[in-house]
Amino acid sequence: MQPFLDYINQHQDQFIDELKPFCAQPSISTTGEGLADMAEIVRQKMLDLGATVHTFIPGVGAPPIVYATLGDGPKTLLIYNHYDVQPADSIELWDSPPFEPTIRDGKIYGRGVADNKGHLIGRIQAIRTWQETMGKLPCRINWFIEGEEEMGSTHLESFCLDHPELLQADGCVWEMGSTNDAGEAMIHLGAKGMLYVELSIRSLSGDQHSSRATIAPSAAWRLIWALNTLKAPDETILIEGFYDHVVPPSETDLAMLKTIPFDMNGYAKRLGADKLVGGVSSGLEAITRHVFQPTCTICGIESGYTGPGLKTVTPATAKAKVDFRLVPDLKPKLVVRLLRQHLDKHGFDDVNIEVLGGEHTGKSDPDCDLVKDTIKSVQQVYGVETPAVYPMMPASGPVWAVATSHGTPLVGFGAGYPGIQIHAPNENLRLSDYFQAIRMIGQFLANFGIEDKG
Repeated sequence: MQPFLDYINQHQDQFIDELKPFCAQPSISTTGEGLADMAEIVRQKMLDLGATVHTFIPGVGAPPIVYATLGDGPKTLLIYNHYDVQPADSIELWDSPPFEPTIRDGKIYGRGVADNKGHLIGRIQAIRTWQETMGKLPCRINWFIEGEEEMGSTHLESFCLDHPELLQADGCVWEMGSTNDAGEAMIHLGAKGMLYVELSIRSLSGDQHSSRATIAPSAAWRLIWALNTLKAPDETILIEGFYDHVVPPSETDLAMLKTIPFDMNGYAKRLGADKLVGGVSSGLEAITRHVFQPTCTICGIESGYTGPGLKTVTPATAKAKVDFRLVPDLKPKLVVRLLRQHLDKHGFDDVNIEVLGGEHTGKSDPDCDLVKDTIKSVQQVYGVETPAVYPMMPASGPVWAVATSHGTPLVGFGAGYPGIQIHAPNENLRLSDYFQAIRMIGQFLANFGIEDKG
């Protein structure tokens, strides 16, 4: 591996010069801005590696999937990334323009540098470095790169279920990863699922003078009362039958969690909170809750007048966006049914539920060869004897659609760290982590490509 490592050290400036324009191209899936242009840039990058490239449109109005195949060997590696990014709002909170990647204090700032373009271009650079220094790739790579992950991969599940031949592999490397608070590389073996809904209600034909609140029903209050039935102050989700479908962590899961350092006070401080929710009293309890408990989150509420000054109205309409992070065996359609039954039972049959997105939970076997190869690679690159292995990410992604529903185990690792600010202003990556992640891909390819583990 020494020629591979030397090449990375000698070409760091070149890698940064390639990273900047890659992240400067807007590609916002919620608005559609720049998606076609970004897909073409990714397609060309794959062609430059010598890959065979196909593009697929997974649904009406969906951005292209770029699917590339390259290399040959006894094993097949599936790599999943996405080229879309979150909106850059609020622009005024950025210290430098979000689509003008800027380096400050050893970090590169810009929308998408961490989620997910930095990881994508870093992996491209790792493959190119391998080709330049090591020659033939040790395995076949199928690279699946989509453009609507940041809006829930709306069209992806049906596409993946219709095209299993594109996704069959001995293992999958997921989009990204991170180090933890202790600076140790983390390995994730899956992800929570998610259900995203909009709850809405109309109580009047139009907004009314607020003096009529004595006799006119307020949509705002009506929705607040409905929302108040969903979760207790102690964070318990109150939807009837919800926890009947929650599988507790196994002994193997708990053994993995015990190896993960978790500083409750430090984490709360970074969040700007006095303490963590749920009444947790130890780091193990906190990390177990973080990984294996479902959530019910009000992501936003809209009703009436919220502009400057006064406007005295009784709102006619109200809506709230709510997401549920799901664990085994909670499934999106099941949660929709339970939510509808719950609202009806509590007298809120007038609250409409619109499903905006959903993803199943995906989880891999920690004893499979893919995980062993990843652990060995982390030990070699990061010098960590016992890497932190998470049974699942607390976040969500289309892991089930892309990998685990087809029997493909997956691992997530990458260039992030706790301060990357993804989905927020001043998103960033530390350049030292970026180059380390490129080294990690090379070492992983070397370990994964060995057919005989004996």
